[in-house]
Amino acid sequence: MVALLLLLVGGAATACGGRATTHHKPGTTHEQASGNVGTLLDAQDGGGHHLREVSAKGAPEVKLTARPDSEDGWNLQLAVNAFRFTPDSTGGAALPGAGHAHLYLDGRKLARIYGPWFHLPAAQVPEGTHTLTVRLYADDHTAWAVAGKPVEAAVPLTAVPAGQTTHSHDTPTASGSPAPTGTPQADRTVTLAVKDGKVLPAVGRTELKRGERLALRVTSDRADTLHVHGYDKELALAAGQEATLVLTVDRTGLFEVETHQSGLVLTQLLVR
Repeated sequence: MVALLLLLVGGAATACGGRATTHHKPGTTHEQASGNVGTLLDAQDGGGHHLREVSAKGAPEVKLTARPDSEDGWNLQLAVNAFRFTPDSTGGAALPGAGHAHLYLDGRKLARIYGPWFHLPAAQVPEGTHTLTVRLYADDHTAWAVAGKPVEAAVPLTAVPAGQTTHSHDTPTASGSPAPTGTPQADRTVTLAVKDGKVLPAVGRTELKRGERLALRVTSDRADTLHVHGYDKELALAAGQEATLVLTVDRTGLFEVETHQSGLVLTQLLVR
């Protein structure tokens, strides 16, 4: 009996390819998991996720506020009602009033959000006027919807050239953070490229000290999404354009940086 139990446990541990992930539950994929909450519609949102229709009474709600950060970019606040963020169960079945949010700039996905606060770096927002949108999703990646429309909130966002400023009057709109001319300040910068399904330079480990600020500069020859496991940070990659993700590594351990669509591991972050 003991041997059989150990065999079963060992088999479960390696069922997902032998490496840990915090992006979704072991044994699940990015596809929808089972869930009987509400009604699953054939209609999809702009990101290819099916809508999960629920009654307007007691349905999840979200309001978005974006204010310029004194150092870089904007600080976003997601005020939710009848909804709770559940990062530990992402990839599982849809549960009532639970899940995460996606952040979009002009319809282009920037990140997945697992809490009420999120920092948006100025490097991710081109100069000009844009629309910033947050949309609520269930744990199985279906979009919560009421009357056939996704549950979301949007605000205008303006990035101005360096040396100019605009003013915010503490309203739900946001404006006025200089667009940087180079890589945001960081203790370490790692530059990577994805070309023809290969990572350049070859996959290795990036050793960091806890508390260091890391800049990941990535260029991909195809549109993709960068994801940092363990920190649940994402970055949209446009084909042929360099994108930069800056984060503070405040957790120790070994964390993989990979792409969603191509499924490539770009590097491993070893934080001591």
